[in-house]
Amino acid sequence: MTTITPTSLMALRNQILQQNSALQKAAATGPAAITPASIGGTGSATAATGATGTDFGATLKGVLQQVNGLQSQAEDVSNSYERGETTDIASVMLARQKASVGFQATLQVRNKLLSAYKDIMSMSV
Repeated sequence: MTTITPTSLMALRNQILQQNSALQKAAATGPAAITPASIGGTGSATAATGATGTDFGATLKGVLQQVNGLQSQAEDVSNSYERGETTDIASVMLARQKASVGFQATLQVRNKLLSAYKDIMSMSV
């Protein structure tokens, strides 16, 4: 399992913002201007790829699995500390903070996706 890095989260965020911006520009010029290429696609409706050439769905799934892994690891470390198996409170707090930051970042990405979805659904076609 790979770790979540600020770079990967920022790349995902930038990809979402670019697609949202392209959709807003296409909506401003009219519905005839909307093409898969204008929203960051490769021309195929099933091949939804971003600027880096990776599948958005796979990237999102991977990030969610990483956040879940961080939360599981934090829970395991906390339980170990509570049972007295480890005495390093710094590692426990670090694991919990990593899980918290990962969850908060995921929550913000979700909020941006919902906002973009609402914007798209409110567009007139």
